[in-house]
Amino acid sequence: MNLEPGTQGFDWRSQCSIASCLDVMGDKWSLLIVRDLISHGTRTYSEFRESPEHVSTNILADRLRLLTALGIIERTNPEGVARNNAYRLTPSGLELRPALEELGRWSQKHLKQYHPEMVKSV
Repeated sequence: MNLEPGTQGFDWRSQCSIASCLDVMGDKWSLLIVRDLISHGTRTYSEFRESPEHVSTNILADRLRLLTALGIIERTNPEGVARNNAYRLTPSGLELRPALEELGRWSQKHLKQYHPEMVKSV
């Protein structure tokens, strides 16, 4: 996956900034990885697998690679084996916190009535 600026390593749908963000963060798994890192600071591959949403191993590995390649997350030990490594948010990834908090507030306000068991997160 070559994601250097201006190269063809990723299939961007359009030049729109919102569509570009959705290309990366529009699947539920990427947002849940960021959520877990905001909540816990660092997480290992195994800890992500234990999340109540039960992400499959191939999807998790793919999303971790993508988020790492885009500089949203990083391994705590870049030289270590990926599977035994912990991940954390980069400064870029930390900037997603207000957006996730706002999504959570919106969900509490507008969806709680349909999903009364919902709890606050982030």
